[in-house]
Amino acid sequence: MTSRTPTRTIRRAQGRILRAPLALLLAALAVGTARAEEARAPAISLHLPLACEPGKTCFVQHYVDRDAGPGARDYACGSRTYDRHNGTDFRVRTGAEARGRAGLVLAVAPGRVLRVRADMADGRVRGADAAEIKGAECGNGLVVAHADGWESQYCHMARNSLVVRPGDTVAAGQPLGQVGLSGMTEFPHLHLTLRHGGQVVDPFAPGSPPDSCDPAAPGRGGTLWEPKAAALLGYQAGSVLNAGFADGPVSMEGVETDTLRVPGADSGALVAYVRAIGLETGDVQSLVLTDPAGAVVARSVQPALERPRAQSLLFVGRKRPAEGWPPGAYTARFQVERAGRVALEKTFGLAPRAP
Repeated sequence: MTSRTPTRTIRRAQGRILRAPLALLLAALAVGTARAEEARAPAISLHLPLACEPGKTCFVQHYVDRDAGPGARDYACGSRTYDRHNGTDFRVRTGAEARGRAGLVLAVAPGRVLRVRADMADGRVRGADAAEIKGAECGNGLVVAHADGWESQYCHMARNSLVVRPGDTVAAGQPLGQVGLSGMTEFPHLHLTLRHGGQVVDPFAPGSPPDSCDPAAPGRGGTLWEPKAAALLGYQAGSVLNAGFADGPVSMEGVETDTLRVPGADSGALVAYVRAIGLETGDVQSLVLTDPAGAVVARSVQPALERPRAQSLLFVGRKRPAEGWPPGAYTARFQVERAGRVALEKTFGLAPRAP
């Protein structure tokens, strides 16, 4: 006997077989359309987040980490970041300047304030102290909602410095508060995180794939900074944060609090110091102090760095000679040599004055 399947049953089966791939195709098209719509979402234009002068009174300390694994690299394939860092750190030169004009936090775009925190104490967090602020690592700060699904988050602001409340509308460049030392931080800075649709976006390379960087042309894929800000925020593979003279021992605390005393003609010591940020593996730092006649007073050449260093304090000097300091201008010259070339240089001087 020959078995036959009714024609109607075959057609139904064929329809189910055809509909399955069609459903998958439609789903794929929907995902692609959603991604295309996201790509076409209006780009936000960002104002500087501080009332500072980039490269002079403030500097980018860390960028967004673009390495998807346990490593860390910034958008230029450099080491100016750390693992899972989700924002940009704008650092002012000292804690004293953080309380002034340079440390004034500004809205990066028009929007509405969603939430704030303003009552955390200021203070550097180290080691075991981190457990005390778990869940509040951002410290004092706020989140602002912008048009088309964008949000900006501001962290590490000074206690009770915020001048806006939830529900307030803000304009680009409007003051929000002051840079502080709240939350998970060891130096005064503003941590700015930008999100679109809940996802972190690197404002220096918004069009680049998440796990990518470009050492040859950082930012080639565009930027979200408005033209004036973008011109001031070009990538810097290292910067001199502070440079000066002191009449005695130099420490990070003394530099940060701006309490070092400038030497006079009768000072017991003459010390030149430099604090640099963003140093790379293999960098060689040197600092030379010369007298008015050009003779070397003191010199320091450091061993090549074995790993990247976020910040470094280098100083040289000597005690006052028995005959006193020769009158005139003393000059200090700081250099960072990288791969056989000078990558960073700073020359500064002082003519000690009589009391």
